[in-house]
Amino acid sequence: MKSKKPLKQLKLSVPAQETPISSFLTASGTFHDGDLLLNQKGLRLISEEKESRPSDGKELEFDFSLEDLETIKVIGKGSGGVVQLVRHKWVGRLFALKVIQMNIQEEIRKQIVQELKINQASQCSHVVVCYHSFYHNGAISLVLEYMDRGSLADVIRQVKTILEPYLAVVCKQVLQGLVYLHHERHVIHRDIKPSNLLVNHKGEVKITDFGVSAMLASSMGQRDTFVGTYNYMSPERISGSTYDYSSDIWSLGMVVLECAIGRFPYMQSEDQQSWPSFYELLQAIVEKPPPTAPPDQFSPEFCSFVSACIQKNPRDRASSLDLLSHPFIKKFEGKDIDLGILVGSLEPPVNYPR
Repeated sequence: MKSKKPLKQLKLSVPAQETPISSFLTASGTFHDGDLLLNQKGLRLISEEKESRPSDGKELEFDFSLEDLETIKVIGKGSGGVVQLVRHKWVGRLFALKVIQMNIQEEIRKQIVQELKINQASQCSHVVVCYHSFYHNGAISLVLEYMDRGSLADVIRQVKTILEPYLAVVCKQVLQGLVYLHHERHVIHRDIKPSNLLVNHKGEVKITDFGVSAMLASSMGQRDTFVGTYNYMSPERISGSTYDYSSDIWSLGMVVLECAIGRFPYMQSEDQQSWPSFYELLQAIVEKPPPTAPPDQFSPEFCSFVSACIQKNPRDRASSLDLLSHPFIKKFEGKDIDLGILVGSLEPPVNYPR
């Protein structure tokens, strides 16, 4: 039997919890961390109260509390908690409600606080809008924009592969979101994968989950989600090296290639019955040459785009800003390609009583 050589630098250890959540609660039950205050009434950033905050166009014309929302159905269960489709009782508008239990490690708490701050300040049309957030009884609830066509994972489950013109439209929107996160918010997403790229009937693509899900999965021992997160992870992250914004670019390249060829790039063929084992997958990502787009099936521009993303050396990867002007993206600009037509022809991932 072939012996398996261990990856020397592989780090899968989980840090111990450092500070109990109770240390961040005031006497009134408000979650207080730095300049962030969160309770049943919603979120406040103390730093923003010192200066008048410009309108960012995402404010709702009505205020509400959690009691104003009725659950229609659960639409997702994962490392980040439960996601429900909810309807505002009086206005009828749909939202996605994500509930996160806060009995978690300090590092993850910091990530969630960061996500709340990004959501509060977000002015990017390619990042999922968070309209409200609440803290109550040990859980944070995020009231998110409902993307009615699900995720890119839902799309490729139905269409199997996505043609280059549509992929260029998807890539452009995701890159615009990454430019915002990388260059304006100075945040590494850490968990770019098909299920974190959401789509609506208008053909808009938006990034969700700024790294919280991956960390929650690793801390809570949810192995399936944990392993799934590693599929799109860059070699330097798997091997425990330092990483930067370019790790998100590797992940984007993997997602785009999967959408094009109809299978996860490290699966040998569509007929392959089983996925590589967890160990084999990590070993392949770290040690083997990176996947490429087959040049006999795709345009030179697309092959070049994938190659610019999936480079083993992070320094060889293009930045999100550079990729926005890549020939593959430019090739289809001004061609009036409507992603809404593609997703509009699909079954919506959630059926609910109107």
